[in-house]
This record gives sequence, C-alpha cells and structure tokens, in this order.
Amino acid sequence: MKKLYLLNLFMLCLAGTGFAQSQTDYSTNAQLTGRVDALAKKFPQYLKAKVLTKTVTGKDVWMLTLGTGDTQMKPAIAVVGGVDGKHLLGVEMALGFAEKLMALPADSLKKILTAQTYYVFPNMSPDATEQYFGKIKYERSGNGTPTDDDRDGKVNEDGYDDLDGNGKITSMRVLDPTGTYKLNPDDNRSLVLADAAKGETGKYKLLREGIDNDKDGAFNEDGDGGISFNRNSSYNFKNFVAGAGEYAVSEKENRALFDFLFDASNVYALVSFGPANNLSTPVVFNPMGISKRIITGWYDQDVKANALVSEKYNKITGTKDAPKVTPESGDFSQWGYFHYGRLSFSTPGWWVPKARPDTTKKEKAFSVEDAVPAYLRWAATQGITNTFTEWKAVNHPDFPGQTVEVGGLDPYVLINPPYKLVDPIVSKHTNFILALSAMAPSIDLVGVKTDKLGEGLTRITMKVMNAGILPTLTKVGEKSYFLKKISVRMTLASGQSVVSGRQYQTLDAIPGRDFTELTWLIKGSGKVAVYAGSPSSGNKTVDLTL
Repeated sequence: MKKLYLLNLFMLCLAGTGFAQSQTDYSTNAQLTGRVDALAKKFPQYLKAKVLTKTVTGKDVWMLTLGTGDTQMKPAIAVVGGVDGKHLLGVEMALGFAEKLMALPADSLKKILTAQTYYVFPNMSPDATEQYFGKIKYERSGNGTPTDDDRDGKVNEDGYDDLDGNGKITSMRVLDPTGTYKLNPDDNRSLVLADAAKGETGKYKLLREGIDNDKDGAFNEDGDGGISFNRNSSYNFKNFVAGAGEYAVSEKENRALFDFLFDASNVYALVSFGPANNLSTPVVFNPMGISKRIITGWYDQDVKANALVSEKYNKITGTKDAPKVTPESGDFSQWGYFHYGRLSFSTPGWWVPKARPDTTKKEKAFSVEDAVPAYLRWAATQGITNTFTEWKAVNHPDFPGQTVEVGGLDPYVLINPPYKLVDPIVSKHTNFILALSAMAPSIDLVGVKTDKLGEGLTRITMKVMNAGILPTLTKVGEKSYFLKKISVRMTLASGQSVVSGRQYQTLDAIPGRDFTELTWLIKGSGKVAVYAGSPSSGNKTVDLTL
C-alpha cells in the first residue's frame, strides 16, 4: 500500500493541471458549480455531489463524496475549503484536490478509492467569497445573515464606501496630530505604529476606506457580511464578537456541516484550508492545557501524531517561513479536534514569501516588520504591478479641513496569491492529502495462535495491530465517548462457548505501529471467526479451527 501511494504521488505530478486550467481568476459560485457538475458527470462511479445546504441568500454549499462501494464503512478524510470567506485559495485547494484525484490513471484512482473515502466541502462561505466579484471589492468573511454588529438597533447601516471610485476598498490615512501611525521608514507607501517608548510621535490615523454613515464615531463597523463560518463553531465561541453570531452554530452552513460530520463515524482526520496553521509548525504539548475540566491543549499522543504529519507536510509542499497565527475564537480547525475529536489539520496553503534585499538595486533589509513592504518587494520580483493603489487625496465629510488620502494594498492580495500560482499549490497539497491517507490507521490481526489444551478446550491468542502510522483514535476522542472504538467480536458455532475472555469487547486507542494482545479459552470444536475493526480504522476478520 505504501508503494502504491508513492507511485500515485509521482503520477499526480505528471497529471494534467486539472479542470480549472482554462480559468484566469478565482472561481465564482457559478464557476464552482460548473466544475462540480463536470466532475459528477464524468465520474459517476466514484463521485457523488449534493447540496449540503443553502445559505440565507440562496447560494449552494456543495458536498462531494469520493469513494466506491459502502463509503460510510471506509476510513475517511474530510477536506474543507472556504473556511474564511476572504481566503479564496482555500476553495481552489479543496475543489482542486477532487479534480486532481479524479485525473489520476484509472487503476490508481480505483485502488485509492477502494481503500478510503474522501468528503470534500469546497466552499463553506459562498456568500462571502462572492464579494471578490462584487461591484465593490472588499475582504469579507461573513455570510448574508443581517447583523447589528455595533448593537445600536440598526442593521448593516455603516458599510464600506468607495471614496476614490476605483471599485475596491483599500485604506484611508488621515493627517492628524493625535494619530498613532507614522510613515514606514523602509517604504513610505505604508504606515507603522509609532513607538512612544523610543520617543516617536504619530502623524496619521489609519482606517479602512469609508464614511461614518451612522455618525457614531466608528467607521465601517456595521456593513454587509454578517456571520463568519470560522467564528461560529462551538469551541471557544465568544459572544458579542463581530461576525461570531448570537450563539454558537447558529448558521445553516455550520449546522449542516457539523450534523454531517457527527454522523460520519468513519472520519479519522480533517484537513481544512483556512487561516489557522498547525502543519507548518505543529502544536506543542502543554500539560496545563489538559489539566482543566475544559481542556485547551492537545494530548501528548495527539501532539506526536501532529508532528509526524507536519514533517510530511513540510517535506512535500516545501513551504517555509510560515507566519505565526493565533486561531480566532470559534475557529473551525480547533472545533475539529476539541469538539469533534479527530486529528484536525489546517493550513492557509500560501503566504507572502520572504523577498531578500536585492543588493544590485541597493536594497536594504527592513528595519520594521510590516506586511506591506514585504509584499511589495516580493511582488516586484514576480512582475506584479497592479495590486497597490497609490495614495490619492479626497474630500472627506467626517474630516473637514484635514488631509485625507485613500490608497494602499488592494484587498485579498496578502492571503491569496496571483491565480497563476494556484495550480502548483493545489498539486502539492493534493500530494500531501494522499500522503496523509497513507498514514491512516489500519487494523490487522497478527500473531494468531491456537493451542489445543485437551478436554475440548482451545486457547486462542492474537494481536490486534494498528498497521498505520496515525492512532486509531485521538486521545481527546477516546474521552468523548461518542467516537466508535475498535470493536472485537467472536462468532461461535453451535456447541461452542467462551470459557475465558470476552466474546464481545471494545478496545481503547491503539497508537500507530502498536498493538493490543487478546486471548480466549474456547470450549468446543469446529470453526470460529474473529472480527476486529471500526469505521475510521478499517477491519479484519480471521477464521480459525478449534
């Protein structure tokens, strides 16, 4: 099986670039639906597509099931995109995985899907991602649920305003003696906070482009884009946070996905493409985190599994210099581990690469850490010239007589690469998911022995082994009581009975490459069958003669 996956990884790199090759930009909801339909029609024997739910604005949330036979009884990975609506790359990575998997040679594809199931949810935030294609382009995470984010009794009354008329919302800098920002000494196209401890004074206020429409002193604090999928999960949910919702799992998108996943007992791992990242740098074991009634840290056994997967991820994708990210409250990837009980892996897939100073151009290393100059330097090396709006003075009704300029980095560019870079990113992460599949828990029955003891008695001993690298259950899942443990049962014929040992039993988690030894004393003659397995780790049956 290991050789099979390695072969598939190689062939995947040689496969075509997928069904989205003709596209030149990120997918609209209509294009995504077209790509899903194309897959379902071309591979009806392997792929089933359905609308999991619809958003409050009527947009489809798609679910793809990739597999053969009884897909619910095979170990499965759930792949989730659109975790954050402004992260368009995550949608391409999730759907692109399905497309590239289907593009494998028929024999390889059949072998993979005979062994495992994949549930793919391309876009959990279709309301938000569509804003990229809107009349006014701005970064949006929330869905179409109307919200009163500033708690003033009004809904969506203070959204973004396109002051310079270029169709996109950038930044607004206001020359003001009470401002806390100053021009960046490395690149005056950006602003950085003045350091009062060093005697620095600010000259600017830095705001998002817009007007204080409701005259409450805040700008753009209550516009369209209601509740974010990635803030509405039940783990670490925070009330009264913009985009979180009135209560956890209040939204149709979250409820539909969670309802499905809770019923999908065969899922052993989640892979989500979103802001959180425990693949570039794995989580660290914190004893204090598991000492509380409500745990806030990963168990040691699960940390070790995360480290193994992280090592595989970095080797396959070749990514480096990942920025540190603190998961937000209500984060989906944390829900996957703490409340769903599975190994939950997350990555944004791309971040602005570090661009070294070009000494031939007399460039110097940056003295201040700031995303804007870093991006602009990298963009220049790539020939990207259309993602920065030069600062332009505007007359602003809220700042009469003051200098107000609109400009800065365009929306989306810091977290979404140019579309021409998407396909190789998708290929690398498809290879990673296949490598993760090769690490799946896998039940085997080894060291089987039968010893006749006389007087019609036979001792049976065997090891229930996890031949995979990942554990059969997470430690947090073992303690949650709703995940299915390994079931072991012995089928007896007439005249047979169990003298010692248990005919039916369940086993706790078995780490990768480890085993649990069982023994029985059976009275009688003839054949018996021993079964061991679970939906998330596969199963094995052996027939024995007493």
